Amino acid sequence: MTELVQVAVAGDVTEAEEIQSLLQAAGIDSQLETAVEHHPRETEDAPQKVLVPEDQLEAAQHAIESQTEPDALA
Repeated sequence: MTELVQVAVAGDVTEAEEIQSLLQAAGIDSQLETAVEHHPRETEDAPQKVLVPEDQLEAAQHAIESQTEPDALA
């Protein structure tokens, strides 16, 4: 099995799922993982790591960059 590596950090679950959708459209599998420790009963969205297989990292970066407006990165 290929090791998973972080391709992005999203501010919340909704943003992470949007990134995950972009990757899925590009044929890249991904997983989400909480980026910070938080109490399990907290209802507030925590930042999320978006993880992809190591051998698909570069393709995932290109997929995200091609679907992100330059102004959104600033």
